[in-house]
Amino acid sequence: MSETKKTIRVVAAIITEGERILATQRGYGAFKGMWEFPGGKIEADEMPEQALQREIKEELQLEIAIQRFVSKVHYEYPDFILNMDCYLCNIVGGKMSLIEHQAAVWLTPEQLTTVEWLPADVELVEQLRQTMR
Repeated sequence: MSETKKTIRVVAAIITEGERILATQRGYGAFKGMWEFPGGKIEADEMPEQALQREIKEELQLEIAIQRFVSKVHYEYPDFILNMDCYLCNIVGGKMSLIEHQAAVWLTPEQLTTVEWLPADVELVEQLRQTMR
């Protein structure tokens, strides 16, 4: 009998500054050291946009403005299924402070492949490289 994998709903911020995109390096867990777009889980009573603004405030001490929805990523990890809503954002307030991440870098679309992304983010990285040139 096969087990049903848990589905986790998350949001991710593609934070841009001019031509550059923010990448954050995970500081904990099984994927420690790999790179991701910042964000996190959607709470039961939240809209995705609210969750994203809360998560970025908690993780990076930044206030963001959400510009538009970019894509939905569906990725099956060995232990769970990830459904990730991705939004293009920019910083409108705060001073970046890494609460849960060990590093952060600003990358141009051409530089996106210079870091090791979490498996679920690879598809989004490819999409951004094509559309943000």
